Amino acid sequence: RPILLGRKYIINEVKIKKMNWGYKIIFVYIVFISGIVFMVVKSSMQNIDLVTPNYYEQELQYQTTIDATLRANQLSAKLQCSIVDNAMIIEFPAEMKNEFVKADVWLYCIANKTKDIRKTIEATGGILKLPLPTGNKGSHDVKINWEAAGKTYYYEQKIFLQ
Repeated sequence: RPILLGRKYIINEVKIKKMNWGYKIIFVYIVFISGIVFMVVKSSMQNIDLVTPNYYEQELQYQTTIDATLRANQLSAKLQCSIVDNAMIIEFPAEMKNEFVKADVWLYCIANKTKDIRKTIEATGGILKLPLPTGNKGSHDVKINWEAAGKTYYYEQKIFLQ
């Protein structure tokens, strides 16, 4: 309540105790520890999927994939993957048109394991069609391992589904 002294009003002052340096250090330390605990809890809730459960076994046999990739690169043309009307169309090179082709197609979603699609397709005529679900959008790796005329081939491409 103001007190009248002549023409000046004196207001009762509320004194705020100043924080000394010891309390400031403790405050900064508590904020730091809280931040670290928050980051640990948040990172432990993150879903981390391995590419495959037997990743290390497949890594030991990777030379067969390298050889199949080299054989695919020696073909007259590269394999063509395109998306048309919610389906992936895979066109093989000319020398595969009259061959029986058995292909293992893996549409690998990098961000979410539940969006992966893995199908084995057999066909002749050089064209394979893989229907895609409508909600499967985003960045994917197409990994195609196929066999024709007793030889294995491997092709990999990045695509973006819209």
